[in-house]
Amino acid sequence: DEALARVIIDLSNRPGLFYDVPVTAERLGVLSTENIKEFFQALVNHAGITMHIDLLKGENSHHIIEAVFKAFARAFKEAAAIDPDMEGVVWSSKGLL
Repeated sequence: DEALARVIIDLSNRPGLFYDVPVTAERLGVLSTENIKEFFQALVNHAGITMHIDLLKGENSHHIIEAVFKAFARAFKEAAAIDPDMEGVVWSSKGLL
């Protein structure tokens, strides 16, 4: 599809959502599109995640939201993956997460 979204996730225990996804449609089926941002806000607040979500390209609202969730799934999988080569190493300038 024509939509391209970028999601960056830091499992930092410092909640913050930076959301720049303009969608023209108010609803997609029964889903109010304003609830997409509310979903991610609740997620970052309760999970202690810092997340940046940006729409890079896109016109079709359905494709945009689809691209956001696909990018989120891939970013979360990578952020939560355990690298056996880095056992005991904490990826934080503060020394803890």
